[in-house]
Amino acid sequence: MRILKYLLVLLCLQISFSQSFASEKLQLQKVTDNVYAIVGELGNRTPENLGNNATFGVVVTSEGVVLIDSGGTYKGAEVIHRLIKSITDVPISIVINTGGQDHRWLGNGYFKEQGAKLIASKKAVEDQKARTQDQFIMLGNLVGDEGLKGTDAVYAEQTFDDKLVLELGGVKFEIFHTGQAHTPGDSFVWLPQKDVMFTGDIVYTERMLRVGSHSNAKSWINVYESMADYKPGHIVPGHGQATDLATANADTYDYLLFLRESVSAFIENGGDITDISSVDQSKFNRLLNHETLAGRNAQQVFTEIEWE
Repeated sequence: MRILKYLLVLLCLQISFSQSFASEKLQLQKVTDNVYAIVGELGNRTPENLGNNATFGVVVTSEGVVLIDSGGTYKGAEVIHRLIKSITDVPISIVINTGGQDHRWLGNGYFKEQGAKLIASKKAVEDQKARTQDQFIMLGNLVGDEGLKGTDAVYAEQTFDDKLVLELGGVKFEIFHTGQAHTPGDSFVWLPQKDVMFTGDIVYTERMLRVGSHSNAKSWINVYESMADYKPGHIVPGHGQATDLATANADTYDYLLFLRESVSAFIENGGDITDISSVDQSKFNRLLNHETLAGRNAQQVFTEIEWE
């Protein structure tokens, strides 16, 4: 019996240490009154960050908390919730998934257990369902079986086509899906009273964005412009610290324009995809992950243009 008690205590300490370590991988950043960014690591998903390699948004109202994106795993969602509890004891009422990437929605199961309503665009849910199996395989490899434990595919019960407006505790939320960006269902969330824009994966700062097979760089530029038209004073990006529109322009918009223009010129000059690495992207070397992503991004945009 004494040995069993010892093992149980040891297990509890191990779980507590693991969750505390994961909490250290997230940074709480105040954006304005009752609005926060939870900033994750800029690198890949790991057993230590539990898939929370992204930025999440928190809005505290008198009637509940609205969380922008639920984290990459069930355990990752628990860590996010613990951080939120450090600033308020108000329950989480609504979770908005801004897209189909794993860190935007695979924490849904945890927050649904807490009684939160889940909201996403119809295109985001379609994308999530289409890529669920692939995302679980990827996460299993990156965060491990223990990190993935408890995670289930739980989809938003409230969906919308292009726009959804809601109000909670006197705070107005305008959610827009204007087209495909990093993923087919990407949305941005505008808080006019707070002058804050939550962009999900439409905006990357500090690190290089990824143009993947589920992305469309041309449409991404248009989506970005529809977001930027609101001229937000504060931007909470999908990756990186909360920032301003000028920084978002420099790290995301300018890079997308550069990719489309430089790869188009490369093709017009007879360039072949096998030589796409010759496109000079050194002006964006300041962005983290450029060494691994720059060539792949150019290759994906080349394929995109060829099929237009």
